[in-house]
Amino acid sequence: MASALLLAIDQGTTGTTALVMDLEGRTLGRATVEFPQHFPEPGWVEHDPEDIASSVQQALAGVFASAGVEGSAIAAIGITNQRETTLLWDRATGTPIHRAIVWQDRRTAPLCATLKPHEAETRGRTGLVFDPYFSGTKLRWLLDEVPGARARAERGELAFGTVDSFLVHRLSGGAVHATDVTNASRTLLMNLRTLAWDASMLELLRIPPSVLPAIVPSAGLIARTRGFSGLPDGLPITGMAGDQQAALFGQTCFETGDAKCTYGTGAFVLVNIGNAPIASKHGLLTTVAWQVGSKVSYAFEGSAFVAGAAVQWLRDGLGLVKSAADIEALAASVTSSDGVYFVPALAGLGAPYWDPEARGIVCGLTRGTSAGHLARATLEGIAHEVTDLLEAMAEDLGAPLARMRVDGGAAANGLLMTEQARLAGLVIERPVDLEATARGAAMLAAVGHGLFADLEDVRRMAPVERRFEATRDARREHDRSGWKKAVERARLH
Repeated sequence: MASALLLAIDQGTTGTTALVMDLEGRTLGRATVEFPQHFPEPGWVEHDPEDIASSVQQALAGVFASAGVEGSAIAAIGITNQRETTLLWDRATGTPIHRAIVWQDRRTAPLCATLKPHEAETRGRTGLVFDPYFSGTKLRWLLDEVPGARARAERGELAFGTVDSFLVHRLSGGAVHATDVTNASRTLLMNLRTLAWDASMLELLRIPPSVLPAIVPSAGLIARTRGFSGLPDGLPITGMAGDQQAALFGQTCFETGDAKCTYGTGAFVLVNIGNAPIASKHGLLTTVAWQVGSKVSYAFEGSAFVAGAAVQWLRDGLGLVKSAADIEALAASVTSSDGVYFVPALAGLGAPYWDPEARGIVCGLTRGTSAGHLARATLEGIAHEVTDLLEAMAEDLGAPLARMRVDGGAAANGLLMTEQARLAGLVIERPVDLEATARGAAMLAAVGHGLFADLEDVRRMAPVERRFEATRDARREHDRSGWKKAVERARLH
């Protein structure tokens, strides 16, 4: 048992990563394969499902070569995925009837606008709002706009799925049509309390139940491989979760009040809120974190639309740094931002403000302001955004947050993490491996295959590289007050 290996398939927006990990949490091999993006009209984003499948096959070949192992060494497979991306395929042949509509796609905005009168009830049932981001309206578009799709769906000829469901169908040779509870919770179609497809939402969105996959737990036997190039038949798929939930699990945020933030182009914050859904008063989404056996954990989710993208703007738009990695040294060249605030609302503001018309703003400039001050204000702006989300989550939860673990490329920035701990007043834990998403899928697979007795055994698989202590210095309240005033200016429109 000690020599058993885990395979994680992390199917993302721009490519697929495959990872092989042992039961001590050591990464033995990793491979990433990118695939094309398609933009047929402004605001439309699509993927060719066959490109997705091909990227998985290529990533598997790459990771086995990297790890120096054969597929037969794998004990269990975990899948994690871009969550709301929507596919519809022929049940008999497995052939998609249209390109996948990607989570970023905005084509259903007019439909969402007509559904707004139902939003309060929808939030109560699903934890979500009517936005083109989610899968349900994308599926409605496919059924309405692809010739013959609705009639074929009603005859039971078509199958709907998010990427996890599509991959399970392909990996199992068409034998299994299933989605895990975390991905189902992002569709606008699942009831958060019953964990079943909601009849009222299906009726509202005109979705025939015949297209829907079975909803399964995030850990447990989901399918076995059959006829998929690069994998031997019979390997068990025992873990599955959407990417942000997989990262929460991979960061071992198992207790109520445990939070994680993934710092990428944006910043994605999730906090474990326990075994019952809670309605947010601050515009946060409520989602399923995971289901292990009969135990379900829920989470609040909030996003800062621009995080690492603000650093990219300093690099590409202003030319202040040659590479994103240079931002830390430039920001550290000064001891404070000296009253400069940068609100990186370059794509509006998400929770808790939800102001799409907000615009980025830099304020507090003087003759003494340097490039270092602007760089430091950028890092502080990212940390302020995340702190806004954490404070909203704590208020909705009715209790202080316990800790926050971090992952993603920008989490390597020590100054950003130091400022995050100071402004949020939270201990920040940075793991050894910053790619928590694939690791979370592998850890779910280990649990689902019975390789660990309980979640406590999983903790050793995510060792902490560094802790950033929560300091509440005299500057904190002043800086938070100044930030809120800067946000008010950014929202003047």
